[in-house]
Amino acid sequence: MSDSPESSPARTSSAGVAAYDDPVYRPAVIDLLGVLAYGELTAFERLADDATLAPTLEDKAELAALAVTEFHHYERLRDRLRDLGVEPVSAMRPFQAALDTFHRHTAPADWLEGLVKAYVGDGIATDFYREVAAYVDADTRALVLEVLENTGHAVFVVDRVRKAIAEEPRIGGRLALWGRRLVGEALSQAQRVAAERDVLTALLVGGVDRPGMDLAAIGRMFARLTEKHAQRMATLGLQA
Repeated sequence: MSDSPESSPARTSSAGVAAYDDPVYRPAVIDLLGVLAYGELTAFERLADDATLAPTLEDKAELAALAVTEFHHYERLRDRLRDLGVEPVSAMRPFQAALDTFHRHTAPADWLEGLVKAYVGDGIATDFYREVAAYVDADTRALVLEVLENTGHAVFVVDRVRKAIAEEPRIGGRLALWGRRLVGEALSQAQRVAAERDVLTALLVGGVDRPGMDLAAIGRMFARLTEKHAQRMATLGLQA
């Protein structure tokens, strides 16, 4: 069975409605939407903060626009949770400690570290949740992919980081070390969430009537995540 997010078994909308009767599936989807909602809310806060460090007015305006986009993504997830009869704050709260700890441990020292974090750190999480989205119903998958869509971070960050390295090459070494630290912290955070929220893990491993990944497929998934991280670092002109 192919285990890439594009080719994994996917439910139809009608099957998704039936899946909500599953006592494991429903809380798993709520957890997925909850962690994404809190991630989007904190992304809005971080980009707004980064905008205050922007060296030019143009950069400040670009980051402010990206922050607004992230908040709109949060609103979409919030509204979906309410449609499911779930209070958004309750769905987000289980993930607050883990995500807040990650952001405390990866507080950027300057503007450039903030940009790399937005691109590399968030990119790892985005890739993981895209993998998970292959195992949810069609409506939920469409929403997840919508809010994970590139908001313009890539072009903006790559341009600014590459220009900075071209002007001062020694910056590249520092930012490469920063990128490696972000990977370690992101994986630790993901392991903590997985350990504390078994229902999220259940989405990947599946159930009797819900195909999922075996151990080999999970290994290949993490290999894909590592490869995509290395590609992002190379795109920035940094050693992974």
